Amino acid sequence: MPSPSLVHLGATVPSFQPNTYFIQTWGCQMNEEDSEQLALGLESIGFRPASSLREAQVILLNTCSVRRKPEEKAFSLLGELAPLKRANPDRVIGVCGCMAQARAEEIRRRAPHVDFVLGTGHVDEAPALVEQVLQDRRFATSLALPERKGAIVTDLPGRFLDRKPKLKAFVPIQYGCDKFCTFCIVPITRGRERSRPTRDILEEVRRLAEAGTREVTLLGQTVNSYGKNLEEGRVPFSELLWRIAEVPGIDRIRFTSPYPTDFKEDLIATIRDCPKVMEHVHLPLQSGDDQVLKAMRRLYTVERFREIVGQLRAAVPTIGITTDLIVGFPGETEEQFEGTLRVVEELQFDGAFMFLYSPRPGTKAADKEQVPIQVRRRRIRELVSLQNEISVRKNEAAVGRVFEVLVEGPSPKNPSMLQGFSRENKMVHFQGEGSLTGAIVQVEATRGHLWGVAGRLASVAKDRVTCPA
Repeated sequence: MPSPSLVHLGATVPSFQPNTYFIQTWGCQMNEEDSEQLALGLESIGFRPASSLREAQVILLNTCSVRRKPEEKAFSLLGELAPLKRANPDRVIGVCGCMAQARAEEIRRRAPHVDFVLGTGHVDEAPALVEQVLQDRRFATSLALPERKGAIVTDLPGRFLDRKPKLKAFVPIQYGCDKFCTFCIVPITRGRERSRPTRDILEEVRRLAEAGTREVTLLGQTVNSYGKNLEEGRVPFSELLWRIAEVPGIDRIRFTSPYPTDFKEDLIATIRDCPKVMEHVHLPLQSGDDQVLKAMRRLYTVERFREIVGQLRAAVPTIGITTDLIVGFPGETEEQFEGTLRVVEELQFDGAFMFLYSPRPGTKAADKEQVPIQVRRRRIRELVSLQNEISVRKNEAAVGRVFEVLVEGPSPKNPSMLQGFSRENKMVHFQGEGSLTGAIVQVEATRGHLWGVAGRLASVAKDRVTCPA
């Protein structure tokens, strides 16, 4: 979401609307889900959404630290918020999320108008912090994360389960990460890996289904290692998928992001055999060179990754496979980068998130000699060009196929067209009545392009339902 511009404030700064909030979010699906929890928490103490940032009494920035650019955007917006705070001292400004966890002291120094800093481990404390600031006007923080010791972890963020009705919902099943990849700050910002109790996950999914949710996406940093350190005993991730599939009303189950080393045969069988588990896997590769993977502390080889992709496609020939790729990791040679290009050409991903390496303070790779930025930029252009060509070819090859689509509503760019994702996670656009929103339909692809396919409506499922408000 782009940052709201506050450049033209001038001398007339509007007063806020009492008991209103605005949340600005950067980052991944976990951050999006955290922002929903922040909103539910504020609403539990009587706040309501503001129509704009400038009208809000409480302004929360839910931040990301995976790369430098989101941090720069957050600090820029914090600077623009200073005049709002000076004009209306009764506003409350809070910084939440990964940047808050990693850079709380710097936030306090660079933006003294911030009222509180809330880390990733206690998102449910936002209402209490807001009330505390409104009462005593003193800076507050909440940054505690579980210690990295002991076999059982019970220190989990509290959750607001009475969520608003929605067609699709994120459900975190795991927090933190224990992999310590040398490029990644997540173990620092989100703490040790810990899984939610299975019963709690199932209860949340049941409540969502009762409110009209048809598709859930299970979230975790290494989601397929779910079940470690559970007090009630380990439940394999594949078994969790089958249990969620038994919840009445849930028609589709997705998950992100699995870790290659933990991708086992039982999970592949579940994707193949469970009708409610979608045929799509987002499997991060990061690099197509074994030496770079070793330097990244990725615990697999290119050959092992290739084997997993082969097993998935053998089990489910139509499966959609997407990935993450980093170029310009410290020490990456031209030959190693070309190795990544070769692997991408070989494996033919349906899509990829592709990034320039961004040094993250506190990670081991940040202190290494960096690949020159102009080299990184040239490499990312080459990689993006190759992957875009592959994506277009694959989508054009899908013409004539019939895709099952959960209709999400009109396309924001072309309201005359409906849109939704196929089971394989392809974006599908087609002409149809707005009343189809919330229905599962069959669409025949007639044209492929970079971001998915366009098609024509073939049929509508008999269990057509109305989309949640």
